[in-house]
Amino acid sequence: MGAASEPGAWRPGPLNLITDVAGLRVGNASDQRLKSGCTVVLADAPFIASVQVMGGAPGTRETDLMDPDKSVAAVDALVLSGGSAYGLDACSGVMDGLRAAGRGLRVGSVVIPLVPGAILFDLLNGGARDWAVNPYRALGAQALAAARTGAFALGSIGAGTGALTGMLKGGLGSASFVLGNGVTVGALVAVNPVGSPNTPGERHFWAAPFEIGAEFGGLGPDPRAGLAAPLVSRKAGLVLERANTTIAIVATDAALTKAQCKRLAIAAHDGISRAIVPSHTPDDGDLVFALATGAVAATPADLSPIGAAAALCLARAIARAVFAATPAHGDLLPCWQGNGP
Repeated sequence: MGAASEPGAWRPGPLNLITDVAGLRVGNASDQRLKSGCTVVLADAPFIASVQVMGGAPGTRETDLMDPDKSVAAVDALVLSGGSAYGLDACSGVMDGLRAAGRGLRVGSVVIPLVPGAILFDLLNGGARDWAVNPYRALGAQALAAARTGAFALGSIGAGTGALTGMLKGGLGSASFVLGNGVTVGALVAVNPVGSPNTPGERHFWAAPFEIGAEFGGLGPDPRAGLAAPLVSRKAGLVLERANTTIAIVATDAALTKAQCKRLAIAAHDGISRAIVPSHTPDDGDLVFALATGAVAATPADLSPIGAAAALCLARAIARAVFAATPAHGDLLPCWQGNGP
């Protein structure tokens, strides 16, 4: 009997996506000519959230206000985007749409949607960069308009459209767990690291010990020993050594404080280090947002298992992103399936 079938075991939610956290909506927008895109997460009401950055080269917007000592209590949406610094403008497109809907922090007669975001570098992946107007504001608006509860696609879509790992195409991934006490935890990630989510040879995933069923191929762990070898990166060989970063959102329906969300974001980074080797490098901007909708009562003792589940969900989501990536014209790296090893 597998661990996921044992009494009291954590199990994936019905969709095995971050949208198993009730009330969350995810929207993706992609531009195949750009080989880039963005992803937005929001709910029907503002949510508690915080963030932890552990990479050496982050690109962010409005993340300082998410520290527990800052006065902002909740935010309206979170954005993951390609495009490096240009991609931060996707947050503006989301803000435009939320303002039009009357969503945001009210200060006197003014409404200010609070939309923190993070970006990855995909500007040298073979996509067009000849725009006269920054396209990411429009992509942000499209992602917001597309935001829905329920199922959404993984792989080469949204913020993962043009993502590349050290050896293969990256992408957008997600996974979830329902804990024994009924709390749901989910993760969403755009995978574009210096390192590799795959062991040498690119067939097996570093995250394989945490796989549920065959959610990313079911091949199991790499049986070889002695895998502690330097990465010989295909991406670096294309002079893309700075074209990196893994950015993620973990979410729960538990009622957490802002400080507890900060601790959740820190714990979730373990999922990146378990699934990508190397991770948190000087040339990555590795970042995790953590949000809580507050629908389910929680005690301080619940935070440790929620954090552990978030890390495992994030590791699985990273592998699912690479597993689901699909080939496109002009790709610089192969996919794990269909065009890969």
